[in-house]
Amino acid sequence: MLNIAIRAAHKAGDFIVRKINKLPDLKVEVKALNDFVTEVDRQAESLIIEELLKAFPGHGILAEESGVIEGREAFRWIIDPLDGTTNYLHGFPHYAVSIACENEGRLQHAVIYDPYKQETFCASRGDGATLNNRRIRVAGLKTAQGALLATGFPFRHPEQLDEFLKTFSAFFARASDVRRAGSAALDLAYVAAGRLDGYWESGLQPWDLAAGALIVREAGGLVTDFSGDSCYLDTGAIVAGNPRIIGDLLRTLELTGKS
Repeated sequence: MLNIAIRAAHKAGDFIVRKINKLPDLKVEVKALNDFVTEVDRQAESLIIEELLKAFPGHGILAEESGVIEGREAFRWIIDPLDGTTNYLHGFPHYAVSIACENEGRLQHAVIYDPYKQETFCASRGDGATLNNRRIRVAGLKTAQGALLATGFPFRHPEQLDEFLKTFSAFFARASDVRRAGSAALDLAYVAAGRLDGYWESGLQPWDLAAGALIVREAGGLVTDFSGDSCYLDTGAIVAGNPRIIGDLLRTLELTGKS
């Protein structure tokens, strides 16, 4: 299953990169405030679904653009064909294909593929996580003091900006720095690889989080919602980091009223 998912992610990602020179001519639609979709998103998603259902015709699908495709079996694939569409449209080289597989609600396999940098982050439940076939591990920092953190602004919900800035200020006062790069999937992959010490964000969808959550866990990290529970796929609020820093991140969120 993981090998099929990697093949599908590479097929879609290579298609996405080939279309870079066509950016000025792309048809762009607005799904919601600051939420865009292009023909590249849709075509890449079709390539992924075709590849997965060719191998597993009885599996279900939850995809950002296509929605739900019911399956006959307990397996379901959760797909974001282009996480970081706004980055892609501006030629900002930070975006990824994200694919996860769950069985009866438990994440089993995950792939995040950055086609521009040609980095493939993978994980299967119980088998650890890899980056381009090399084992990866979360960083070991114990607290947010001096950490490099990542987040995402509530650009789809500007009414939440004031509340978000309180949390941001609390983390910024203690962390070494905070990054906002525009791809939740890659933020989580970077936590898994030790490039980031921690990550928090809200207002996300299952396809933003599913693959990255499993990769972080298999790299030795923890993933929770803002209350410290495991309902992040339902709430769209997520905190990720190593087992030592996660408590500090959650305490800060609680103090700023985000739990």
